[in-house]
Amino acid sequence: MPNLGRGFDVLVVTLVLAAIGFGLLVVALMTGSVAWAWACIVVCVVGAVLLLVSALTGTRAAPAAPTDRRSRRSDGDRDRTD
Repeated sequence: MPNLGRGFDVLVVTLVLAAIGFGLLVVALMTGSVAWAWACIVVCVVGAVLLLVSALTGTRAAPAAPTDRRSRRSDGDRDRTD
């Protein structure tokens, strides 16, 4: 199995937290309990903060893509074999 990295793990955790939050929301609506609704809010905020932190740190740590010298050349700069 390929190593997908830390970003993939954070996405999985965030998806699990979103599913738990949705489940808590359904329970809160079915029971009419405010405690379940607050639990849903807490879980969703934790997931959102985790995703935001991951996105912000991921953009800083990403290496710059190497530029290909051939892609910057125009048609006039190519060697001609006439």
